[in-house]
Amino acid sequence: MPTGTDQPTQATPRSPRGPRGNGALSSEAIHQRILAAVMEHKLPPGTQLVEERLARIFSVSRTKVREAIGRLVHDRIATNIPNRGAFVSSPTADEAREVFFARRLIEPNLIRTVARLATPRHIQQLRAHVAREAEARTTPGREHELITLTGDFHILLAEISGNSFLVRTLRELESLTALIILLYDAPDEQHCAHDEHPRLVDAIEARDGERAALLMHTHLEHVEHSLKLAPPEAGEVDLESVFA
Repeated sequence: MPTGTDQPTQATPRSPRGPRGNGALSSEAIHQRILAAVMEHKLPPGTQLVEERLARIFSVSRTKVREAIGRLVHDRIATNIPNRGAFVSSPTADEAREVFFARRLIEPNLIRTVARLATPRHIQQLRAHVAREAEARTTPGREHELITLTGDFHILLAEISGNSFLVRTLRELESLTALIILLYDAPDEQHCAHDEHPRLVDAIEARDGERAALLMHTHLEHVEHSLKLAPPEAGEVDLESVFA
């Protein structure tokens, strides 16, 4: 979430009411309904997305459901397991911690380089990006877009560094991070405080690499600690109740 090599997923609008009896419901609308349920933690990691049941719930063909699930798989929100079906993706808590450990090794040094190389145009790009984050943060229904934007900020830093290998690495790490945030974001917690990215830009503009590195390390720790990295509760999810 996500911020990988795939195209960012568009913001999720509010879910339409009354899925039953609506044969005209598009695969896009079904995708949005399922994605919203994942974001709201109604469909925990490991939940099977049964095509037949979902087609019955939404009163549509299995083809439409299959298309919607295919997009979720494309965005790594769901995982397709041969001969078993599609499931909400479930990176483990240990895998999540490994992702953040890797990022803390890489990004403080990366931002030191950015503080040394950034031009006024780069600072302008960063300020404009932070402004887009602020707009998404204060607009209802744009939570998923905000996850994507906050991830893209880190990729932009890698691009400013001029190191193509780091850009590819950050894209992969950000894609995994977005998925982890999407699945394990704790209620009433901010995974990215509103002032942390602006403060990073301030340090870059001041060419204070050491301060920028310290802020980045603290920022990544804060994101990790805002998550509820616990195994999902066992038991089958009642899909009909989720989408009632």
